Amino acid sequence: MKNKVLIVDDEKNIRLTLKTALSKAGYEVETAVNGEDGLTKLKEEEIPVVLLDMKMPGMDGIQFLKEVTEKDIATKVIMITGYGSVETAVETLKLGAVDYLRKPFKPEEIISIVEDVFERHEMENSEKEVESFEDYIMLAKNAINKRNFSKAKEMLQEATSVNSEKPEPFNLLGIIYEMQHKQGEAMKMYRAALALEPGYKPANDNIERAGESMGSIDLDNVNFGDDEEEE
Repeated sequence: MKNKVLIVDDEKNIRLTLKTALSKAGYEVETAVNGEDGLTKLKEEEIPVVLLDMKMPGMDGIQFLKEVTEKDIATKVIMITGYGSVETAVETLKLGAVDYLRKPFKPEEIISIVEDVFERHEMENSEKEVESFEDYIMLAKNAINKRNFSKAKEMLQEATSVNSEKPEPFNLLGIIYEMQHKQGEAMKMYRAALALEPGYKPANDNIERAGESMGSIDLDNVNFGDDEEEE
């Protein structure tokens, strides 16, 4: 898997900022000024990771993602969304995005999330023995993205056995339970993550999002990936 990234964003400053940061980190970077341009580039060559702005004139991020999924284009999409658009961002996970990032963001945050996506792909396709906490978390994320919940839970249990003081497994379990329409269990897992690390931002964000929509939430908005197996 070559370390090439496509940035699809109508804002020139955003494209330049992202391209500069990722180029310095060693990635080969292509840019597209809108969704139509981005799809053309993906059809011309294989680009493993796309950074996609949600709101663009013409074809927006949601439409772009649907096109990628329907045409079975082999790429992993990271959605970039503005502040206050968490619900819509989470909906993109249902359509196949592997992750999302909210503006404003720092260049190092983008580099970190791109590195994570490449590492998750390499780990999933590697034959090496899995031993570390980080490896189990990566495999769990891949399984969640594919909606293979039983595999994800197995990997999270292994991660907890390696290090029971980390909040990540509990936060990811919360996401799984939301996807399984078990809102109460999801909230318990998010709180368990915060009990281990009170300042853990992903769990805080998830509690805020889930709590605000309690009782009226369309839980399909928290699904992501293709349905393989649900426990």
